[in-house]
Amino acid sequence: MKALLDRARTFTQRVEFEHDEYRKLAEGQYPEALFITCSDSRVIPALITGARPGEIFELRNAGNIVPSYGRPGAGGEAATIEYALEVLGVQDAVVCGHSHCGAMGALKSGDDLAALPGVGAWLEVARPELAPTLADASDDPSLSDVAQRNVVNQLAALRSHPAVRQRLDTGRLRLHGWYYEIDTGRVYELDEDGRFRVHAG
Repeated sequence: MKALLDRARTFTQRVEFEHDEYRKLAEGQYPEALFITCSDSRVIPALITGARPGEIFELRNAGNIVPSYGRPGAGGEAATIEYALEVLGVQDAVVCGHSHCGAMGALKSGDDLAALPGVGAWLEVARPELAPTLADASDDPSLSDVAQRNVVNQLAALRSHPAVRQRLDTGRLRLHGWYYEIDTGRVYELDEDGRFRVHAG
């Protein structure tokens, strides 16, 4: 923690702190995209995308889960989605899963989460839609299969939000599914055929 604190104290000296840029940021934010991803400390949206401050609006939680609209007990996810669309007017939304995901690993292996009741309750939001993938004994899914299926499922849940539906219907919003591979740095994009592919560039 001391190293983090020391770096925070010297932030303006460590980076090329452009005062004009940051004064502009203080006046308001105009992000290009809503980026929904996992809380995992190895997944850093700005590093992956090369985004500058103010360019992406982040929603992070265990497993990059989007509760369907109106689901009882949902947290701040709906508020973040509404704010990004209704107030900030973002035109792209990304759901980004990743390799080596502890949340998806727990669902895949059926871990006993009795000692982590908050985690267990949260993962139950994703379990029903993942059940067919998890139960397929004839083709034991890999962790990447589960994480990628979860991205597809969360995009479907995102579409249940009225602000998302309205913008999709009028062509004001584009949805993207990504899968980030931690050990290689590759980003796979969900194509129209429902497959994750590395973008050719």
